[in-house]
Amino acid sequence: MKNDLEKIHQAVSEIEKVIVGQTPLIWKVLTALLADGHVLLEGVPGLAKTLLVATLGKTTGGIFQRIQMVPDMMPSDILGTYLYTDGKFEVEKGPMISANLVLVDEINRAAAKTQAALLQAMQERQVTIMGKETFQLPDPFMVLATQNPIEHEGTYPLPEAQLDRFLLKLLVDYPSKEDEVHILQNTHLDRRDRLADIHPIFLTEEIIYLRERIKAEVQVEEYAHRYIVDLCRATRNPTEYQLSKIEGTIRLGVSPRGILGLRDVARVQAFFAGRKFVYPEDIQRMAKDVLRHRIILSYSAEMEGVTADEVIEHILNEVPVP
Repeated sequence: MKNDLEKIHQAVSEIEKVIVGQTPLIWKVLTALLADGHVLLEGVPGLAKTLLVATLGKTTGGIFQRIQMVPDMMPSDILGTYLYTDGKFEVEKGPMISANLVLVDEINRAAAKTQAALLQAMQERQVTIMGKETFQLPDPFMVLATQNPIEHEGTYPLPEAQLDRFLLKLLVDYPSKEDEVHILQNTHLDRRDRLADIHPIFLTEEIIYLRERIKAEVQVEEYAHRYIVDLCRATRNPTEYQLSKIEGTIRLGVSPRGILGLRDVARVQAFFAGRKFVYPEDIQRMAKDVLRHRIILSYSAEMEGVTADEVIEHILNEVPVP
């Protein structure tokens, strides 16, 4: 385990050559990678969301593709289409079919029909072109999507079904004052090719190996399973856990997919800590990132300015820790 952890720390250091002041964010993205999940990054423009994903793509050594979403983009632009040439139809594959890591930039600038084209790929790891031919996607396969906050002009909210396909929703905030000074002093960011000095740390086969090793070696005891279930059930039925303060604030709670996701990332967090057992703090550390986009607040709660993070914080504070 020690050598694998050293390599993961090396990957973080490599990414930090160009991504300054976002160390916790980098670790969470790597958590999703090793938990075999997709990530939604939300933040205002200019916070290096796209650069982070591009750097991760080079660090992991797989095939990287970037899709810039625009309002007039069609599903065929992502998945592929059939072209008639030399008297026959031939498949022109889209950028998703051959990539290990796909950056979907500004996903909420595309219309709902195009957003929906991602669903099959994210869940089933395969795509069907124009309802005719199905292609298996490579392993590993990961979608990292960036989006601007909904209140920004020209954006479309993601449908609930698509939000649930993302293992994590990570909020990207402004760096600290000192980190912004370091950004100005970072010579890598002055170059036209900012990734010129970024080197691959992993082979794709190593990522698959690490995923399987974490599943096999890091144990999740029954008390941890029950704690995960209690946290997620509290979003669906607060009265079952005497959470009267948030009763009526949640219109739709966390699905079983969210329960599985919280277990998977907690296991990776335990691995990062050099442990073979999941502790409650592993679960608590990732709870907001796994659950915030799976909780649909009631209309009255939205009007009062209640956030999903506030609801999750209350649940974490009130549900007994085993």
